Amino acid sequence: MPLLDTPVRLGVQIQPQHATYGQIRDAVLRFEEMGVDVVFNWDHFYPLYGERDGAHFESWTMLGAWAEQTERVEFGALVNCNSYRNPDLQADMARTIDHMSAKGGQGRFIFGTGSGWFERDYDEYGYEFGTAGTRLNELATGLARIETRWTKLNPVPTRRIPILIGGKGEQKTLRIVARHADVWHSFVPAEGLAHKLSVIEEWGRVEGRDVSGIVVSNELRRRDEADADALFDAGTRLFTLGWEPGTPDFDLVAGWLRWRDARNGGRA
Repeated sequence: MPLLDTPVRLGVQIQPQHATYGQIRDAVLRFEEMGVDVVFNWDHFYPLYGERDGAHFESWTMLGAWAEQTERVEFGALVNCNSYRNPDLQADMARTIDHMSAKGGQGRFIFGTGSGWFERDYDEYGYEFGTAGTRLNELATGLARIETRWTKLNPVPTRRIPILIGGKGEQKTLRIVARHADVWHSFVPAEGLAHKLSVIEEWGRVEGRDVSGIVVSNELRRRDEADADALFDAGTRLFTLGWEPGTPDFDLVAGWLRWRDARNGGRA
């Protein structure tokens, strides 16, 4: 670990806030045409910044539309909140979207998930906020139920739906990563990745799971190539870029696609 021979991929998180749905829909199509590898939204009910009660759209409904409107690009939430929906229901929703996106082949849905943190969502929609610890415990038990439910559904998913888990806590989150994740996503800077990866490896030994296939994902927060290069050297292979549909900058995405292709030896 990490998988250094894995191609570099670019994901764009289209923030579902402060924009019309038409702007979001058109951006998804544009990104697929440009060659973006993954498009994400996020799973919240209110804007995370800007106008507190500004325009905002729900995640899973949107993902179903993306499954139908796209042909190639993978997609998912960065990340789903485990607290908002029964785990077995989440499994069924994910399986259904997987089939919707298959278009004659395998599905393209990535099940990105986490334990939740935005307290306003919980308060306004009537969920118990609990503590960080209780929410992580629920994520651990929820993921076990989700994976079991996927084996019982008729039809089963078209592929083993990849699980992306976000977070960096060493006592609980990274153990859940070691147990379930295909992709680990964080905001950990390049200089901190080696330690976190060693923790995942140790938890993998405890869990009895080979974690060498987990793809490392990180955020292009500083939007400069030196930072991206450092993350690449530390093992990151999925790079995600936050993008505001209300103030579109497609040239920014095009620049990162060129960087991706250069890192892949000129191949998209």
